[in-house]
Amino acid sequence: MIAGRTKNQAFKYITGVASASVLLIVLAMLVTLIIESLPALRHFGLVKFLTTADWNNSTETFGALRPLFGTFLSTLLALIVAVPVAIGMAIFLTELCPNKLRTAIGTALELLAAIPSIIYGMWGLFVLAPFLETYFQPLVANSLGNLPIIGSFFQARMAGGVNLFTASMILSVMIIPFISSIAREAMAQVPPMLKESSYGLGATRWETLSHVVIPYTKMALAGGIILAMGRALGETMAVTYVIGNRHAGLESIFSPYTTITSVMANEFNEAAGLQLSSLFSLALILFLANFLALSVAKRLLGGKK
Repeated sequence: MIAGRTKNQAFKYITGVASASVLLIVLAMLVTLIIESLPALRHFGLVKFLTTADWNNSTETFGALRPLFGTFLSTLLALIVAVPVAIGMAIFLTELCPNKLRTAIGTALELLAAIPSIIYGMWGLFVLAPFLETYFQPLVANSLGNLPIIGSFFQARMAGGVNLFTASMILSVMIIPFISSIAREAMAQVPPMLKESSYGLGATRWETLSHVVIPYTKMALAGGIILAMGRALGETMAVTYVIGNRHAGLESIFSPYTTITSVMANEFNEAAGLQLSSLFSLALILFLANFLALSVAKRLLGGKK
């Protein structure tokens, strides 16, 4: 009996230490980022650092505005493309797909999520970027380039397929499996009685999906989208390969640009002093943004409706 109690106490202690270590690691990361960011934040000030567009090593002027805007815009474009595709795939797999194809397509989605990001980057650089440059960019520029006010944003002014739009398309492919998997799981939890009642009242399949399935799973879908957004915010290698890494004004979505992760990947090894502290400040911003996105997603995914 005493030996059993001792084993139980030891087991409880070991598992408690293992659980606490996760919190300690996250806290240690946060403290490190804050400490290393302080020189830059003290020198520029938080507001000035966030609103300054210049990033110049020779003058030691570093601002987060362009990397922040590039990160936000690339993630937004990726979500615009990925969300309808992922939800459509989830609906097809749960409601329409024949049983013989369901396993194969589901496995392909899982494999898509397992592909390393550097492979996505290489594929984007050597396959997707030339394809978009040759076929898609001229089509969009000719179709939307003459629109008032926003037409210039769709002009393919910069030569080459390495640009913000290509990076966004790579991100959209990378986050589709995350959104689709969560959407499939949520839709599979819809009580069959609700759908059968809808069909019994004479509703079509589309009406059942739009008025029963989607409303029932809306919180889970929102959580999955936010979780995928956090994944897109923190992506590094794939974006670095295809975004162009250019510290300049954004003339068009087909212009090379920069993001927080691409700046860090390109400059961290050779950075020192104020530049290094500025990179840590960017990392701190990204850490907090991902933490916020994950917290919101967990809260939404925790709700049943």
